[in-house]
Amino acid sequence: MRICKVQLNAIGEIREFVNAASNFEGAVDMVSGRYVIDAKSLLGVMTLDLSKPVELRVHGDHPEKFFKAIDSYLVA
Repeated sequence: MRICKVQLNAIGEIREFVNAASNFEGAVDMVSGRYVIDAKSLLGVMTLDLSKPVELRVHGDHPEKFFKAIDSYLVA
């Protein structure tokens, strides 16, 4: 499992992020407070408080391609 933070600011960014997560074979979860949602769910992602960075948990082998696709949303 790999953990990082992402920041999504607009509807278009959320849509692109969910599409990238959906194309990844492994599981991708987003954690905000006590809520854990499937990052492949557009509705689920939109229910989170996205005014601040959200923790991202990526499960699976070889997530490099996924991280390359979401590079612009990663928070250092």
